Amino acid sequence: MKFSFWCSLILLAGGFTTFAGDYRDFDQPPHDYWKQTPKDRFSRWMKDVQAGKVELDYSGEKAFVASVLKSLDIPASSQMLLFSTTSLQLSLITPRNPRAIFFNEDIYLGWVLGGKIEIVSVDPDLGGVFYIFDIPRNGQPPRPERATRCMNCHAREDTGYVPGLVVKSVIPGVRGGSLESFRQEQSGHGIPLNQRFGGWYLTGAGGLTNHLANFFGSSSPQGIQRQPVQPGVTFNFDRYLAAHSDLLPQLVHEHQVGFVNRAIEATYRTRTALADGQGKLRPTDAAMLDAQARALTRYLLFADEVPLPKGGVAGDEEFKRDFTSVRRLGPGGASLKDFDLRTRLFQHRCSHMIYSLAFQGLPPEVKQRVFTRLAQALDAAKPEKEFAYLPATEKQSIRGILKATLPELPKNW
Repeated sequence: MKFSFWCSLILLAGGFTTFAGDYRDFDQPPHDYWKQTPKDRFSRWMKDVQAGKVELDYSGEKAFVASVLKSLDIPASSQMLLFSTTSLQLSLITPRNPRAIFFNEDIYLGWVLGGKIEIVSVDPDLGGVFYIFDIPRNGQPPRPERATRCMNCHAREDTGYVPGLVVKSVIPGVRGGSLESFRQEQSGHGIPLNQRFGGWYLTGAGGLTNHLANFFGSSSPQGIQRQPVQPGVTFNFDRYLAAHSDLLPQLVHEHQVGFVNRAIEATYRTRTALADGQGKLRPTDAAMLDAQARALTRYLLFADEVPLPKGGVAGDEEFKRDFTSVRRLGPGGASLKDFDLRTRLFQHRCSHMIYSLAFQGLPPEVKQRVFTRLAQALDAAKPEKEFAYLPATEKQSIRGILKATLPELPKNW
């Protein structure tokens, strides 16, 4: 059976810049989504599994999930839990049996206890590629299949009509369903914190008190009444791979989702423009790509990041170690993955997603525009008002890191 598990997570969505013109249905030329052979990391993993090159643990459901994560380089500490019934596996999802989500920069994995494993893997050309499979019970290799119905949610308004990621924030009803929905058609680090986390469990919130996590709603003449649920009390953390659904992974996840969707949209727009111009960019298309590059650069440089709650974020220590264990080091050992966590997520405000498959897949026509705009934004000698929030020293640090770690940069950058 093929279906979209993410039609609820829902994993990820976009607040997108609007440009004139369309960029064709994803399953039509020049994109031909279903006709292309995916080059995403999970597709390569499947081939290795079938060839016997991946060792998986079939001793139990939890052990199997842990071995899949390890083989895909997804840290178990990235675990996030949600209990809203916004998935086609809704019959299995309750406050006592929440869904678990894990991620790295290119793969997002969902697991429902007693149910299936769901995958969104980012392809540099196609965007999100969706898979689902049963947990093997007989020691046989898993048999993932492409999930076609995911496009009902993952290639519509929330993702800019390209195959992307969706994150929902809703007030779940007592018997399932959603009483109210927030931040529709938006994703990324600019979403106010008080509009996030609806239907999700949240631990490690610290000073963040005005949020939508950890409660159900019920309708009354006075409006929606909140009914709190307690992570670790309503359900048992021992059944999962980590004893938290920490704020920090959820903040990083939101940032990544926003970038992935914006990058995928830029890729589809560029491909459409080149097809319409028979390999050349018409003036209107060039202007559109200029606007896309400016928007991507603003996002890469955290121009609209909302501040962290007063007192900052502590963050789960294991997740911080796992996240920063794979770092590309610039001068003095600085990295784009270095956390700040006092008022903002990162010390050096240029996204680590510049190393991701979503960025690598950008066509040269838009990627070079991003590099040009980045150089202008990070020019400490000619500061721009748009990026005045970045001190000259931070701009210099970011430039040094990028020059040392990103081979794609133009030679004269």
